Amino acid sequence: MATLFEAPVKHAPPPLPDTATLQSPGMSEDWLALCIGLFVFVLSLGLLFGKDVLGWAVTTSVWTIPGKALAPFSKTYATLPPLASLAATYVFLLVVMSVGAKLLRADLKRFVGGFTVVFALSYLCWFLGSWAYIAATPDKRAALKIPWSLNLTNESGYIIALLAGLIVGNCSTRACGLLKEAIRPELYIKTAIVILGGFLGIAALEQRALATSVMFRGACAIIEAYLIYWPIVYFVSRRYFGFSREWAAPLASGISICGVSAAIATASAIRARPIVPIMVSSLVVIFAVVELLFLPFVAQHFLYGQPMVAGAWMGLAVKTDGAAVASGAITDSLIRAKALAVSGIAYQPGWIMGVSATVKVFIDIFIGVWAFVLAWVWAAKIEPRAGEKVRAREIWQRFPKFILGYVVTFGLVLALGAAMPALVPKIKASMGQANVFRAIFFVMTFFAIGTLSNFRKLWQEGIAKLAAVYVLCLFGYIIWVGLFISWLFFHGVLPPVVKG
Repeated sequence: MATLFEAPVKHAPPPLPDTATLQSPGMSEDWLALCIGLFVFVLSLGLLFGKDVLGWAVTTSVWTIPGKALAPFSKTYATLPPLASLAATYVFLLVVMSVGAKLLRADLKRFVGGFTVVFALSYLCWFLGSWAYIAATPDKRAALKIPWSLNLTNESGYIIALLAGLIVGNCSTRACGLLKEAIRPELYIKTAIVILGGFLGIAALEQRALATSVMFRGACAIIEAYLIYWPIVYFVSRRYFGFSREWAAPLASGISICGVSAAIATASAIRARPIVPIMVSSLVVIFAVVELLFLPFVAQHFLYGQPMVAGAWMGLAVKTDGAAVASGAITDSLIRAKALAVSGIAYQPGWIMGVSATVKVFIDIFIGVWAFVLAWVWAAKIEPRAGEKVRAREIWQRFPKFILGYVVTFGLVLALGAAMPALVPKIKASMGQANVFRAIFFVMTFFAIGTLSNFRKLWQEGIAKLAAVYVLCLFGYIIWVGLFISWLFFHGVLPPVVKG
């Protein structure tokens, strides 16, 4: 496999494809995530008009008796049996995601079967993660009548889902094949982030000054990811590991920016061979898993006194949207539990995760711009083609469309609450309903990431050399520079505390 990383043989480059040929035969996952996320968000706003459209959605509370764990979200549907609530949630998501699969031109029959398994296993992991001995925080133990717990909150279900996915992905090739159509971590997490915008919007309404500060500091992350991380990874890949530009550029984007999306956008911008983004993306997923399993616990141990620093660190250090935002969610639960146990401070949930998401989203926004810059550099300087011009509309083609949904949900909630303060309680209840689906999409993301991490196959394909660059850059300086920048901008900034 040594020749795999060598520069391709020089020959006359093929003509640049027409714009139409660059589009996928069906709707892209970016657009689909935007549509599904906005659809759930709009349905949740029914409460503003006296219509409880999503109140039947299932919630899972921390439990000691399994039969009492599930319940419909809204009191309007209190008489609905818990298993019926779970079934209704599954059917709703199955219908919505099946329409999406049709738009993606996926094999609908295989998708339905695969999604059913992914949903069932993911929700089972979420259910197990809500077991009181795993999830209960110190202030809840007395009410639950248990002497101890791991203090992880029910978001430990993300970790269980990840481990379950790893087992499936590395122990059963046949199972992976059967589930292939439904293993779409980027679709799930992007949909979740669109919904997350509304959840963060209501949090921002309650603490406007702090939210503004977080957004400003998040914007500063752009400089770090694009102007510090990227050039160093590119230089190390070229100078010390001998990679061609074709490999070094996507690898630099994958390690430095946002993992899979950035690697794919960069590879497309420079017209790299298909094998390049596939292998880089696989590597990104593997290391996202590694970071996910230990960085939140490091943050809990050393940074529980600086929770917003910890959240920003997750956004800057952990790659892929799914892993970064979800690691922020785990860090949120871990630090809130430790701060309560050690200092007696009960921070409001969601703010630490919100910092991770905000930092990540600000970085994501510029993926399209960065891809355009690289497309121009490659076309004009590195691989110039006779008569070729770099068109500005390529920025739009490469822009992560789901970010538009995040901005819309965040901005609309913020605007509605600011214009009509009396509606804030209803808006908060609406976002609570939407957040049920955000959590489900999160846990399915974890399961899907684990399933894609087939270590044996990737090793056989020659991923070790790429991994060496990843290890050197990620653990050599990216994580620590990210921690320094996070400390610089978020030191002393604390989440609001729970009143009463």
